Amino acid sequence: MKTRIQDRLRKAKRRIERRLEGAREDRGRPMFAASNVRVELADKVRAIGVGGIGVVHRLAQEVGLVDAIDRRLHLLKIHRPYHESDHVLNLAYNALCDGTRLEDIELRRNDEVFLDALGTERIPDPTTAGDFCRRFSEADIRSLLEAADEARLNAWARQPAKFFERATIDMDGTLVVTTGECKAGMDISYKGTWGYHPLLVSLAETGEILRLVNRPGNRPSHEGAAEEADQAIALCRRAGFRKIVLRGDTAFSQSERLDAWDSGRVTFYFGFKALANLEEIAENLRNTAWQKLLRPPRYEVQTDPRQKPVHVKRQIVRRREFEVLTLQSEEYAEFEYQPTACDRTYRMVVVRKNISHEKGEVRLFDEIRYFFYITNDWEIDAEDVVFEANKRCDQENLIAQLAGGVRALSAPVDNLYSNWAYMVMTGLAWNLKAWWALWLPEEGRWHEKHEAEKSRILGMEFKSFLNAFIKIPCQIVRAGRQLIYRVLSYNPHLPVFFWLCAALRC
Repeated sequence: MKTRIQDRLRKAKRRIERRLEGAREDRGRPMFAASNVRVELADKVRAIGVGGIGVVHRLAQEVGLVDAIDRRLHLLKIHRPYHESDHVLNLAYNALCDGTRLEDIELRRNDEVFLDALGTERIPDPTTAGDFCRRFSEADIRSLLEAADEARLNAWARQPAKFFERATIDMDGTLVVTTGECKAGMDISYKGTWGYHPLLVSLAETGEILRLVNRPGNRPSHEGAAEEADQAIALCRRAGFRKIVLRGDTAFSQSERLDAWDSGRVTFYFGFKALANLEEIAENLRNTAWQKLLRPPRYEVQTDPRQKPVHVKRQIVRRREFEVLTLQSEEYAEFEYQPTACDRTYRMVVVRKNISHEKGEVRLFDEIRYFFYITNDWEIDAEDVVFEANKRCDQENLIAQLAGGVRALSAPVDNLYSNWAYMVMTGLAWNLKAWWALWLPEEGRWHEKHEAEKSRILGMEFKSFLNAFIKIPCQIVRAGRQLIYRVLSYNPHLPVFFWLCAALRC
């Protein structure tokens, strides 16, 4: 980062600190005092509110995403004027500019400063974007996923050696509900809703989407998951990860694939269905085989402990005498088990939960429930197997971000493949967020600070990322052969923003 930019950032930070640390006395009037407001239309000054989009586009070029899409994806016979990468990035950038539907593209299509900021005369309109989605077949979508993998490998190649210690691959399905009645490929789910049931395969360390497969709403969660997991494993092997871990809930413990994964030196932690024979084995274990399960605290208190607020919901439930389930205790044990479809014996860890049924202030009866976890990891403690398997629940947060933040898990087009293509293209916005963090260099004397910044950005919610790094007001200036983004305001994340600009040679 240039010295003059660092000086300006420090001055801006000092100015805002002085304003925030001002006197606290009552001024006798509200702080929001603007009254004589006049609105004008600028003539010479041209600016946009999403100045971070230029850096994102530079990042897409640097990781090789643009070239990979145009090289691998061939849907248009004639490029008049758009190429495949233009269409794909149009949908991804729509999400990065906080667009929530196809129609939001029209706002940026009519913003000449936005078009100048991306160096283009025009972008596809919403109707053209929808038509592009309808051109996809399954093979075309696979080609797009391979293009994303090519860019991903370039981003991973910049990481330090410790990044490749472990790759944790999580798998889960989620429902995409639609109220449409003419969307081909949709079906009714086990919840009674109509729509699709996409499968998500992700990398836990970075939150990246490795595979996203759309399926009809009535398909089981595990359908096709093993094949997608094998592709993700091959990708991680190609990248150079030294240890690969698979995680999934009970729907993904596919016994017929466990031997192959074990032979391929893939560690797995899967929930396992509570079959009758497993429950019988658990019930016949000696009392000395069971140990109390002590879960670590969810978070550490950084300051003084606070008094817990009144549990209003619990009070209402008890007062109205609703029947509730309350966890009383958890114990764990382990034994060896060979699934029917396997030729080998694996480690089975069982958790015994004592759950009480309560109604009002009365405890009705206790119930014992068993939860099983299968793994080929014989080294760690049994309770750590449980914690490792439970960490897969973090993928639920990723699914929530894709559904509510990126809005990639939606079905705005007309059939299974077109909506699948829309999910993958819009989901690239989330991957670009991850590559934004991964592209930040760590070397130098401040490497610990830089490493912490990368981890913070990887863990950011999508909306927080947009507010910090994309929604930056910038003046757009053409000077000679340069396209200049002149940042017009300060926010605390700008040092990291300019740090990435320096890495991208912006």
